[in-house]
Amino acid sequence: MPRYALLVEYDGRPFAGWQRQKDQPSVQGAIEAALAKLEKRDHTIAAAGRTDAGVHGRGQVAHCDMEKDWDPFRLSEALNYHLKPNPVAILRAERVADDWHARFSAMERRYLFRLLTRRAPATLEEGHVWQVKHELDVEAMRAGARHLIGHHDFTTFRSVICQAQSPVKTMDEISIEAVRGPAGIEIQFRLRARSFLHNQVRSIVGTLERVGAGSWDPEDVRDALEAKERGACGPVCPPFGLYLDGVGYPVDPFV
Repeated sequence: MPRYALLVEYDGRPFAGWQRQKDQPSVQGAIEAALAKLEKRDHTIAAAGRTDAGVHGRGQVAHCDMEKDWDPFRLSEALNYHLKPNPVAILRAERVADDWHARFSAMERRYLFRLLTRRAPATLEEGHVWQVKHELDVEAMRAGARHLIGHHDFTTFRSVICQAQSPVKTMDEISIEAVRGPAGIEIQFRLRARSFLHNQVRSIVGTLERVGAGSWDPEDVRDALEAKERGACGPVCPPFGLYLDGVGYPVDPFV
C-alpha cells in the first residue's frame, strides 16, 4: 500500500484535540473521514504529535496508507474537498517510503506560542492568541527561559496525566521575540525539542509570563525546575495561543 506524508494546517477551536475520540470531533477523525470518501474502508493515520483541544496546527505532519497509487497533488486536492467545512487543510501530500513514520521518523518538534499584550479586546485574533492586558518584560522572560535549556527532569512542567515514561527531556531552544504592530505587542515564544511532555509548552509559557509580569524572578524558574514538583509550576496558560509549527526529519519529505 503506498504511503503518503501529509502536511496539515488546522484551527483547533472546534476540536477536542488531534486524537480521534468516540463522541467528540477531532482533527484525526476529520481527516480519516475524508480518506474514507476516497477509499471506502476504515482508515487510521498517525501524526507527529497529538495536540490538545484548542491547539492549532501550522506544520503538523501525518501519514496515511492508500490502496490506490495516488498522484500526491490530486490526493491533497481531493482530501481538501472532502474536509470542508472543517477548518482543516492538507497543505502538501508526498509519497514516502513504506517504513517512513510521521511520529517515529521525526527528529524534532517546533512549537509557537502567541501572546498578545493590549487592553482592547482581541477581535480579529480571538481564539488564536492568549491576550493579557499588562506589559511584559521580554528580557526577564529570556533570562528565566535560559534555565530550561538543555537536558532536565521536567516533572514540574508536565501534566499530572502525562503518559510519557520519563519526565527527562532535552530542550534545544526557547526564543522569545516581541513584535510591535498597530494591534499591540505580540510576544512570540518558539520552543524546539525532539519531543515534549503533555502540557509542557503551556506550563513553560504560563510560568514565563509570570516572570515577565514581575510576579516571579528569573531565578524562580530555576528553583521550580529543580523542585521536580508539579505544584512548583506557574499557571498553565490557555491552549488557543499554541501552534504545532513544524516537524523536523532527517530528510524533509516536503522539499
